[in-house]
Amino acid sequence: MSKLRSTAVEALRDVLRDGMTLAVGGFGLSGIPADLILAVRDSGVRDLTVVSNNMGVDGKGLGVLIEAGQVRKVIASYVGENKLFAEQYLAGLLEVEFTPQGTLAERLRAGGAGIPAFYTKTGVGTLVAEGKPLTEFDGEMYVQERAIRADVALVHAHTADTDGNLIYRYTARNFNPVVATAGAVTIAEAEVIVKPGALDPNHIVTPGVYVQRLVQASGRVKDIEQRTVRPRVEPASAAVPA
Repeated sequence: MSKLRSTAVEALRDVLRDGMTLAVGGFGLSGIPADLILAVRDSGVRDLTVVSNNMGVDGKGLGVLIEAGQVRKVIASYVGENKLFAEQYLAGLLEVEFTPQGTLAERLRAGGAGIPAFYTKTGVGTLVAEGKPLTEFDGEMYVQERAIRADVALVHAHTADTDGNLIYRYTARNFNPVVATAGAVTIAEAEVIVKPGALDPNHIVTPGVYVQRLVQASGRVKDIEQRTVRPRVEPASAAVPA
């Protein structure tokens, strides 16, 4: 059966439901599955638990789900770029589980590898460790962290083949590989889609066995969280000798 779907809406139509856990790739606005996120918004599903490194910015990325009031809980490592997120959190409208960035990546990786939990020193003695089992190894205390398995995982790749093998580009790779393995159903959007056998196996990052559905990404402009530029300085004219 072909994994390729004609639109993001079609790819998500029969897998979304209220109260589900959604894992989403990306870092800031880099490498986010923007088309799939908008399709989730347009579906109207609510009470979502969203697992992602961050929640985008106001009006962009996962921020559109916050604006639509569709998110109940967020598991993330950083949310500082989203003012509406902060307002909803401080007002008690949004539950937040802060997780150190490396721990979050490992929780997702463990979920994809079938590892139910692991121990780490990160967070010991802080609020991160409250209510979690602590164990001593070789004279050091470690906190137990549970793996994350999502009902649906959404990722963005640069290149894919129709078998679902994925290649990411530069920093857009970020959280996408671990998110791709952590979903019971993984849906990928890709900028370039080729026939089976066209990809160099040595370049494939996510094997197609992890990907159930694939959609062509639209040619939308890729947003940048904070664009910092300086005025262009024109070169001085060469002096004319006397």
